[in-house]
Amino acid sequence: MIVLVMTVSLPASAQYYRNGRPIPPSKRASYYSQHQYGASRDGDTYFGLRLGFGVSTVSSDNTTFDTNKSKTGLNVGVAVGTQLTSQAPVFFESGLYYTEKGGKSTHNGTRFTYNLDYLEAPLLVKYKVYPSRDVSVEPFFGGYLACGIAGKIKDYNNREAYSSFGDEDDTFNRFDGGLRFGCGVSYQMLYLEASYDLGLANVGKDSFDDARNRCFNLTVGVNF
Repeated sequence: MIVLVMTVSLPASAQYYRNGRPIPPSKRASYYSQHQYGASRDGDTYFGLRLGFGVSTVSSDNTTFDTNKSKTGLNVGVAVGTQLTSQAPVFFESGLYYTEKGGKSTHNGTRFTYNLDYLEAPLLVKYKVYPSRDVSVEPFFGGYLACGIAGKIKDYNNREAYSSFGDEDDTFNRFDGGLRFGCGVSYQMLYLEASYDLGLANVGKDSFDDARNRCFNLTVGVNF
């Protein structure tokens, strides 16, 4: 019962900087006397842990690669952000993620699944709006760069599987990059984000037809 009471009461009594770090009790009075909800600088850098899933497709001129069904995959990683100016709550955020993309396709009666696993680095600019002391709304826009590290192309009809990033012409390029936009919401240390990746790089090896990743992501995490 004591542990339960402490678990419930501590988050209610704790107070935090807008980047999610707890404010020491000795500094709370001076902090709130100098900072209003949307004003001034409240910390240079924050760090975060992220876990979520994505719903992805591959959009291609090549009917073999063009996916007519989406595929769900994991994304997990770390984020780091820093405030760009003391005059406005504008932040630059990057990090490193493991993310699973790809899609499902049926071509000439043959069913395929494309698993494309990447190490990915987002490059985002965020603007934080503070409707209350504990809550921030964080729209963002930017891009991402990714390198394929693993994945399988599965041919279910012929019961074959081979590397997504192999040397054959009917596989994928390792490099990917594109635009990312979305919005996050923070409550104290907790964080929730929805984003969309619009791939601009041609991930297909076909010289005449383009193939590009598309992915909707939903992510949760904590900021420190």
